[in-house]
Amino acid sequence: MHCHSDDVRFSSSSTRIHSSSSKEHSLLTNLKSCSKTFVSQLSNTRLSLTQMLESLKNRHTHPRFPQTRSIRRPNLPTQMLNSVTQLMIGKSSPISLSLIQSTQLNWSSNSGDENVEIIRGLNSPLLCCASLSLTRPNESTQSVEGKDIVQQQKGHSVSRNAEERVLISEVLVRTKDGEELERKDLEMEALAALKACRANSALTIREVQEDVHRIIESGYFCSCTPVAVDTRDGIRLMFQVEPNQEFRGLVCENANVLPSKFIQEAFRDGFGKVINIKRLEEAITSINGWYMERGLFGIVSDIDTLSGGIVRLQVAEAEVNNISIRFLDRKTGEPTKGKTSPETILRQLTTKKGQVYSMLQGKRDVDTVLAMGIMEDVSIIPQPAGDTGKVDLIMNCVERPSGGFSAGGGISSGITSGPLSGLIGSFAYSHRNLFGRNQKLNVSLERGQIDSIFRINYTDPWIEGDDKRTSRSIMVQNSRTPGNLVHGNQPDNSSLTIGRVTAGIEYSRPFRPKWSGTAGLIFQHAGARDEQGNPIIKDFYSSPLTASGKTHDETLLAKLESIYTGSGDRGSTMFAFNMEQGLPVLPEWLCFNRVTGRARKGIHIGPARFLFSLSGGHVVGNFSPHEAFVIGGTNSVRGYEEGAVGSGRSYVVGSGEMSFPVRGPVEGVIFTDYGTDMGSGSTVPGDPAGARLKPGSGYGYGLGVRVDSPLGPLRLEYAFNDQHAGRFHFGVGLRN
Repeated sequence: MHCHSDDVRFSSSSTRIHSSSSKEHSLLTNLKSCSKTFVSQLSNTRLSLTQMLESLKNRHTHPRFPQTRSIRRPNLPTQMLNSVTQLMIGKSSPISLSLIQSTQLNWSSNSGDENVEIIRGLNSPLLCCASLSLTRPNESTQSVEGKDIVQQQKGHSVSRNAEERVLISEVLVRTKDGEELERKDLEMEALAALKACRANSALTIREVQEDVHRIIESGYFCSCTPVAVDTRDGIRLMFQVEPNQEFRGLVCENANVLPSKFIQEAFRDGFGKVINIKRLEEAITSINGWYMERGLFGIVSDIDTLSGGIVRLQVAEAEVNNISIRFLDRKTGEPTKGKTSPETILRQLTTKKGQVYSMLQGKRDVDTVLAMGIMEDVSIIPQPAGDTGKVDLIMNCVERPSGGFSAGGGISSGITSGPLSGLIGSFAYSHRNLFGRNQKLNVSLERGQIDSIFRINYTDPWIEGDDKRTSRSIMVQNSRTPGNLVHGNQPDNSSLTIGRVTAGIEYSRPFRPKWSGTAGLIFQHAGARDEQGNPIIKDFYSSPLTASGKTHDETLLAKLESIYTGSGDRGSTMFAFNMEQGLPVLPEWLCFNRVTGRARKGIHIGPARFLFSLSGGHVVGNFSPHEAFVIGGTNSVRGYEEGAVGSGRSYVVGSGEMSFPVRGPVEGVIFTDYGTDMGSGSTVPGDPAGARLKPGSGYGYGLGVRVDSPLGPLRLEYAFNDQHAGRFHFGVGLRN
């Protein structure tokens, strides 16, 4: 076979190659050596960072607040990893992941002195293409004369030579010195990677190149040199390979938050084995995935192999350099001066300077700031802090109106008669952000035909200078409530009210996840009045209305309370424990101890939700009769009027219900309740329950519907009691 003499030139070098008279002779003489170099570099440049940041800035130059809030939601995994990769760029040294490998293809025979060198790349996540060149040693320094002719003939010559075939009699895998591999398993890996190169097969240069690629892609070898030798039995093709080092150790740098145990688990299967590029890539992917799952700005930036089989892993983690607050106008979205002190917002954040920035933690911080109740919208924008490799966080805040008036209405649970006597109206003024420190002031008035409550409440959600998130609440209240719960059902149909003047201060703080505690002092001045507003000390049955025998009782209470809230949902677990101790600072002040507890547990089975609740309490000492525990009613034992089961020093009330969806916001419910005073009704001063023939214990059962509304669940229920009497109950909100 004969072929034409052609000159071939590639952009990486210029050569001229002359072929001889036959295809096989041309193939063996022209292709004396071929080399392949694989270079992979995952590099992040500052230019890509600048582009990403400019994109972020453009997105938020004119924010639309409903869209801005969406930043609180976690990004998709690929978006988050891209953001992490780009934000890691600000290092003084380039962030790269590089592995350098080379292959050479040498065809040798006794005739001809021309050689061909091929350099190509490998399509791999870690390896990328380099270049391809054909060179002739004695012409490597020639001038570029005849460039145009070479360029025109290049495509045709390469295509023809790549398709020419030569018969191969034997295929072997050897070391770079031509010796047999010590490890037969590596030899088998290389042979298994071959696809085209088989004994007694006719091969082209392209097919040999592709099998070289496959050997390198197996991940076990750092170089591969195909050598063709013309023997009397035919052409022998040997792949001279150099295996990677054995994995003997790992050095991980700059991994401040990445657990060492996780790193060990990622690389554990490779210890003592030949380093495999594919396995190495899987380990890197798992480490990057660890950062991504936790929303952390971290990524593997570089990896290389040191002498002795030591793998060095470099990690880039973006630490928070600075956090700043920027207020935006509610209407224009332009920066403006805010009313809230920046320190008041910053102290709410769990993200601090020096920490590796976490997107999930940032979302929780956004939700925390929104929960303050003074912001309409909040978003966080990360930006690079120069060339430090750190990030600056800008929190955009849109403030709500800080104060205003409101009006509303409701139903009093203490009213047992009259079609409209239980309705109350309310009027209030509230300021959400006193002094720009998130302090609350609320002044409210509730008024009904019998009820009236005037209340002033001041709350500081987080006392300045305290690092335990302690809140302080100061309250002053003047109320008048029905006394029918304990002293109702008088034969002359007269009614009485209990007037209370109360002032107190309470401190609350979380002390464990989902647990909070409250401690306070409360002073109360309380007494009973008749329908004309005159003070009275006894009811119709001559039962005392005060413990001191005077027209009023005075008490100084020390209060301790602990609450476990679970997830906070309606069906979640809840537990509350409360203890009040009367302090007899003055001889006439009452001294008693009152303990109460409440527990609730919800269980979901299919579409149905089961809710079980239990409450109870006990009082020891001298206390006012109207402070006795009341049993019966909408929030106690349904099927009875308010307080109709009994009143005592002790009580236990249990309830179980099953709710199920009906349609949209409407739910159906089936329930049963039971309550008892545990025989303590007669120990209340004057035995008001015994005088009114209250049973002291009872149960009820029934069904109802509930509708979700902006005011909370609206409850309409019908229940029967153990006296075979039925009764409707209407309530707003959840049962106590």
